[in-house]
Amino acid sequence: MTTAVPRTTGIVRCLAALSAAIALLAFGGCAGQYFRDAGPAPVIQHDLARLPFSEYWTGIVFNGEKIGFTRFAIRQVTGTRHYEIRSEASIVLRFLGVEKKILLKSHDVVNGDLTIVEFAYEYQIDGSELKVSGRREPGQLVATIVSAGRPTEQRLPAEGRLYPSSVIALYPALHGLEIGREHIYPVYNGEIQAIAEVAQRITAYENSDLFLGNAFKVETAMRGQRVTTWIGLDGRPVFELALHGTMISFLEDSGSATRYLALASLNKKESLVEYSLVRPDRPIVDPRAVSALRISLQGVDLTPPSDAFQHCTASKQDTACEMRRVRQGPEIGAGAPLQSLQERYLRPSVTVQSNDPSIRRISGEIVADSPSTADRIARILQWLDANIEKAPHDVFSALDVLDQRKAECQGHAYLYAALARAAGIPTRVVNGLVYSEQFNGFLYHSWTESLVGASWQAIDPTFGQAVADATHIKLVEGENLAELMPLMDWVGKVKIRVLAVEHQKP
Repeated sequence: MTTAVPRTTGIVRCLAALSAAIALLAFGGCAGQYFRDAGPAPVIQHDLARLPFSEYWTGIVFNGEKIGFTRFAIRQVTGTRHYEIRSEASIVLRFLGVEKKILLKSHDVVNGDLTIVEFAYEYQIDGSELKVSGRREPGQLVATIVSAGRPTEQRLPAEGRLYPSSVIALYPALHGLEIGREHIYPVYNGEIQAIAEVAQRITAYENSDLFLGNAFKVETAMRGQRVTTWIGLDGRPVFELALHGTMISFLEDSGSATRYLALASLNKKESLVEYSLVRPDRPIVDPRAVSALRISLQGVDLTPPSDAFQHCTASKQDTACEMRRVRQGPEIGAGAPLQSLQERYLRPSVTVQSNDPSIRRISGEIVADSPSTADRIARILQWLDANIEKAPHDVFSALDVLDQRKAECQGHAYLYAALARAAGIPTRVVNGLVYSEQFNGFLYHSWTESLVGASWQAIDPTFGQAVADATHIKLVEGENLAELMPLMDWVGKVKIRVLAVEHQKP
């Protein structure tokens, strides 16, 4: 069985730039017992032309194991008033027995007030590569997103000042480190290819045994995600807490920061699985044949969506959800709502490139002369099972899967959605939890829903299920990182109690 946790690219890039956004993990937590009030706080405001530093390195620890490093460097571009910011992150960890190596690089050119001039980002994971480059133009931001070697142009409306996410940790030092001060500003985030508002508040002035000297405590929020950073008097982020204390980053010299590579090759700990696995109070036997499941969710003040496949009700004690394995839900109804859904979920996207010639050609070959939508779905699932390996291999898009012929669950969902849309079947990607018999618990997972006639049908390409079993707990819909970010509110916090299980009759 192949399952997947939320994509790790978001973790690393955000730590590299000390961004508040998570490609895929919710920042938060506090270790207040380690920090002490440092007395009267000065007011610090640096000038970019006279920063006390030009470079810093940080180490990254996740779930008790050192997994990577980041480097941040800034310099003035010779003969101009612009500044060049280069940041990179490297991470090595194990997932489902496989060593995963992730490399992220960014190059931003900014004005003296840190606003964007131009940018180029590169993300690599498991042999897949995503490149995002662009520039600021009057009234808009223009970017080119390249996945599997195919470019897609993006134009986002942008009035006023706009910053790159790489400056989030630097912004308070240039615009005022003072207790009680708030900074609110928009950034373009390359991981999610979206503009988001950042809100920062300087809440304390503290010292700690975890870092030398005094530092300002800064709480940063972006798209509902949070990170706590302690920024030193020289403007460098000396310490950061994330994932309820299970992920930290801290200043190091370059040798110490990069030394983790030797340790990582010896590290056999499944940090991602251990952190994301949700073990219920009792195991579920034969999960792929479960036709109905009732559960109690605790630990998260959120309610999953209710639809044709699951019904969730929140109370003061918990959230009760019932999932049922049904071929199709009730009809949506004719008219504008149905037409709008059909149009929306037939469109291509950066991750689901259903209009690419290679996707359209293969889809056409698969469904040629197919008599019905149900038959087309069955043929696409059969083709995926025969041609795409199920492996813990991360990708950025459907084309990555098609090129490399292997992927984890998210990649299978991307490619199924692309082939289905190309075949005229409106399809959306959904994300949540599914029960893993291998790990005796729920892991984060991606699957799909296709519009058959006027009804949605839940389909799991990873398991080859034309009708997904009832251990699928849908939490969010979406196929890009911006849409997946709310999923991070669940990771590491949710607890599940099994109330009732029904199995499909032979």
